[in-house]
Amino acid sequence: MSDLQELYQQVVLDHSKRPRNFRKLEDANHTAEGYNPLCGDHYHIYLKVEDNTVKDVGFEGAGCAISKASASLMTDSVKGKSRAEIEILFNKFHDMITGKVEPTSAELEKLSVFSGVREFPVRVKCASLAWHTLRAALDAEGKTVTTE
Repeated sequence: MSDLQELYQQVVLDHSKRPRNFRKLEDANHTAEGYNPLCGDHYHIYLKVEDNTVKDVGFEGAGCAISKASASLMTDSVKGKSRAEIEILFNKFHDMITGKVEPTSAELEKLSVFSGVREFPVRVKCASLAWHTLRAALDAEGKTVTTE
């Protein structure tokens, strides 16, 4: 268990300090804003979607290490995937962090490091904010997603 915790800390710190795809995507054709008023996490997700596939993704904003790392890993995970593939990934990730299923690293790859979040219910919202914002961007809802 301590190996998983150490990996979790390393991955979260790495993605928090050096987030991947942390940029405004100027040619985005789908965007959404997400906000967690409880802790102040606030992100914008930018997608370039073509032929029902996410060709490129970026995000901007600020938040705790967990929310920023989750957004960073999410952007790496969804690039090149179809809406259907992203929906499956979202459901697996959400079920894992909420404790509905045990994580399997084969299905979630690096995202499985967030499995420990389920032990801290208040942190589930931190880990899931970017994911809910991604769904809103894909659906082109044009509203701010909130965790409250």
